[in-house]
Amino acid sequence: MKAIQCFSEEYLEYCKKMTPKQIISFIEDFKILHLRKEKQKSKLISIKIPEIMLKSFKSKAKISGLRYQTQIKVLMEEWLNK
Repeated sequence: MKAIQCFSEEYLEYCKKMTPKQIISFIEDFKILHLRKEKQKSKLISIKIPEIMLKSFKSKAKISGLRYQTQIKVLMEEWLNK
């Protein structure tokens, strides 16, 4: 059985306002994300996160037996797949 993807009214309104260039960029990024066969190159970034949030996130990841940076990537990918 295939999954059904549902879109909010807000998202659909946003999509209606996209330019052709934005649509093409989205489709290309989507293909790269979902059709990749080899490991993707990573990009080092810098982000400010409240210390207590980062400490709590690291602790929860450690308790779950996960690497916290890997968990951040998992959450990002899940959000992109919504």
